[in-house]
Amino acid sequence: MATPSDDIGKLVLRLAVGVLMLLHGIFKIGSGVGGIAGMLQGAGLPAFLAYGVYVGEVLAPLLLIIGAWTRLAAVVIAVNMVVAIALAHASQLMSLTPQGGWALELQGLYLFGAIAIALLGAGGLSVAGANGRCN
Repeated sequence: MATPSDDIGKLVLRLAVGVLMLLHGIFKIGSGVGGIAGMLQGAGLPAFLAYGVYVGEVLAPLLLIIGAWTRLAAVVIAVNMVVAIALAHASQLMSLTPQGGWALELQGLYLFGAIAIALLGAGGLSVAGANGRCN
């Protein structure tokens, strides 16, 4: 049985991943997805797939924030991050920063935070509630 602190912890995690990822999505709404389309084409994939970034960086984070379809939204964000790492950061996968941290700390936190949310669910402090659909 979940305790109030479990629900608060899940809310904090959902808000952190959701809001921070949403900021990237808002930037892409303003600047477009041309750079991503170019990376996709360079990898032999169709450029139109770049519009999927709006699902992974706008829609899914909004769902996390409100706590609806949370597990599905978290999986979408995790997949979004795997694609981002593969397309834009693969060369840094095994690299460290001059300060000794992993070069992909931010991407890793988004990826593993989303995986944690997918495993934990939304919790009781969500629109759909702890037992809501896909929560």
